[in-house]
Amino acid sequence: MSALKRAAVVGLGDQSQAEHLPALAECRLAELAAVCDIDPQRAAVQSGKWQVPGFTDLGRLLGEVRPDFVVAAVPHHAGRHVIETCARAGVHVMKEKPFATNPHEAAELAALCEKTGIELMVTVQRRLHPLYAAAAGLLEQIGTPYLIEGRYTFHCPDPASGWRGQTELAGGGCLTDMGYHLIDLLIWYLGLPDRLLADTSAAAAPDADYDAEDTAMVHLAYDSGLYGSLLVSRSAGPKTERLAITGPHGTVVIERGAVRRLDAAGRVVESLLREPAWPCAPTAQIDRFCRVLNGTSPNPSGPAVHLPHAAFLAAAYASKATSLPADPKEFLT
Repeated sequence: MSALKRAAVVGLGDQSQAEHLPALAECRLAELAAVCDIDPQRAAVQSGKWQVPGFTDLGRLLGEVRPDFVVAAVPHHAGRHVIETCARAGVHVMKEKPFATNPHEAAELAALCEKTGIELMVTVQRRLHPLYAAAAGLLEQIGTPYLIEGRYTFHCPDPASGWRGQTELAGGGCLTDMGYHLIDLLIWYLGLPDRLLADTSAAAAPDADYDAEDTAMVHLAYDSGLYGSLLVSRSAGPKTERLAITGPHGTVVIERGAVRRLDAAGRVVESLLREPAWPCAPTAQIDRFCRVLNGTSPNPSGPAVHLPHAAFLAAAYASKATSLPADPKEFLT
């Protein structure tokens, strides 16, 4: 059996504390070797809790610890620095979405990963979830799709809070953040749309100072005749995650932990359920990345896969700015 891969967690916010650090304690193929955060107190606390070295400087961590890979859970604007620093050191990266904040950055980082030979896997959990993979097979049974309806919403009490409320730091709002998962499914199942017409708002907290959208509606169309819309909001409850794709022979409905195939009249033909819906997603992602590094599994979510995502987001924000449709393919760099 191969030796455990040594991992460092960079960015020790709520997500790492709740998911990545506990997941590394449960992984079969990796172990925690170090932690890093620009906040010295946060780094010290997690260093003590997990009994590993703590750092505030990533370059120093890479030089002293030499981990096999880094789990990067940093604000969106800091992702480029982490990837570039790791690439120069020859250290692989498992990165929280999004891959990049714009198409130009995405293309440059993809080229850098290829040039330096590092593996990078973006953490879009649904790519590794068996129900979402099963949905891809069920789509073959409904005929050529002609309608898409997507919705991903929940209520965040303070959409202006922290760096996620500032476009300069986040690269966008709910569409770039939580909406990335819905966009990933769309591109995975159906490819990049030919046209987008998008509108967004940052109006859920009228007295707060923020400019990153809390709500977005994206109308999309393909030259094949397929069309539909995606609604994403981090201010509108209840919590809902749903993607429905309809063809002449029925509809495939994908929800969190469940997938159903309906006939053309809307009757359930078959359904699949996973309980719990997410038994241990971060652990599964980390172990999969270790298999990628061991050469026993292909990378399901590498840089090239995410260039269309950056183009989709750029087209959506361009459409918002101009009030005109935009072609995502024109933003592929």
